Amino acid sequence: MTSSFEIPIWIGVLAVAIGSMQGAAFAAQFRDRRLDLLGVAIIGLATGFGGSVLRDVLLVEVPATLLSNWYLPVATAAALLGMLLERLVNRIAPFITVLDALTIGLFGALGTTKALSLGLPAVPAIFVGVLAAVGGSILRDLLLGLPIALMHVGSLYAVATIVGTTSLVVLVALGVPVFIAAVVCVALTFVVRILAVLFHWSLPEQRPITRNLWPRRLGRDAPDAEV
Repeated sequence: MTSSFEIPIWIGVLAVAIGSMQGAAFAAQFRDRRLDLLGVAIIGLATGFGGSVLRDVLLVEVPATLLSNWYLPVATAAALLGMLLERLVNRIAPFITVLDALTIGLFGALGTTKALSLGLPAVPAIFVGVLAAVGGSILRDLLLGLPIALMHVGSLYAVATIVGTTSLVVLVALGVPVFIAAVVCVALTFVVRILAVLFHWSLPEQRPITRNLWPRRLGRDAPDAEV
């Protein structure tokens, strides 16, 4: 790995911790699932580790979370803290949204940076960064048996991450130090995601193009019925 692309380990540990906290706090809301402490902790760990593991699988690397003694203990403690915060904070939704936006920003920056360090071109590096950002939330939703938030109207998960990771690639190409570019990436991703939630931004919902046009045209152009 090129030294100019090296990211301090504490940033990776911080990203995993925030992701684990967010996942556990999110899972603890679903009392109807009757999750025990271990179940909530597992979902928290899956959320924290999912993006980085998916990134390293795509890059054919040993998962970074298995190369240090810090990741698992810190992520477990963060997951337990997230579960505790859910019980202490009455209005947990804004807290989870903020953590979620920060998580996808951090993992997007880490994923894109690692892809660039291995020599991937700009577009594949952005792709890896986006998958790293949303991988944890996809795994969280699958484990909880929920619709995947990424695929539904109003999330802008991927869009926010694309904006952030693209800015990172552009800034690095212009010679901006990687750390500063990564900070900009996290900030832009966070801002776009939060603004999307506050102002209900979303991509257009899919609709059949011919739903209204063809029935009327067929009715108008159809030959008269035989008497």
